[in-house]
Amino acid sequence: MGTAVAKLQARGVSVMYFNERTGTRTHALEGIDLDVADEEFVAIVGPSGCGKTTFLSAVDGLIPIQAGEIRIAGRPVTAPGRDRAVIFQQASLLPWRTVMGNVIYGLQLQGVPARQAKARAQHYIDLVGLRGFERYYPNELSGGMQQRVNIARALVCDPEILLLDEPFASLDAQTRELMQAELVRIWRETRKTSLFITHQISEAVFLADRVVVFSSRPGRVRAVIEVRLPRPRALSIKRDPTFLAYEDRIWRLIEDEVKRNARGAAGA
Repeated sequence: MGTAVAKLQARGVSVMYFNERTGTRTHALEGIDLDVADEEFVAIVGPSGCGKTTFLSAVDGLIPIQAGEIRIAGRPVTAPGRDRAVIFQQASLLPWRTVMGNVIYGLQLQGVPARQAKARAQHYIDLVGLRGFERYYPNELSGGMQQRVNIARALVCDPEILLLDEPFASLDAQTRELMQAELVRIWRETRKTSLFITHQISEAVFLADRVVVFSSRPGRVRAVIEVRLPRPRALSIKRDPTFLAYEDRIWRLIEDEVKRNARGAAGA
């Protein structure tokens, strides 16, 4: 992807954690270079503990980086901002607010006029398939429905990039599959630039234009796999031999990293 059209640019990003109690340093990321183009969907996978979520947090401006730089639409990231919206594994909805109340909340904080805010919120409630549930509270919704609210809440503020940190990991297997298909549909309609973190390789291949494979810690970009599967994608594509070949290729990269890390630990 050319840098002229990149919505997200990361150059030489390194992150180090310091544990004051033990006095030890953990090198989480080292020299991450990554571009995400406007309207592109990129997924990141890798061994457990490789720094995927750390990188997402750095892009959101939640943690400092020790080297390199991150830019959103050419602007350096120094703190969280309205140009980014994060969708976490847990929906973390405000329990005292209804579906409409949760989705409209960010617009209220921004001072958007009430009528305009309600119309925008209703549009995204409809988009995620929750029309008729506007007056329901979070505890009256299933896990999948709560994540639909979470997605609507992120989209309603019109961020330039969506950051998704394993948003379906806590759902049961069937609901997770259905939510993947729903996210494909929602992304097709909104075309939001998206960076998606997951442990599930099939999920990454199904959703993404490109899959970035991180190495074992410290996380580096081990490989970038372009997923040449036609869109729109139905769940049935997961049984296609081409899909399975992508899944196998990425798994072998991760397996190699895990084995290499284990050999390094044994020799330490």
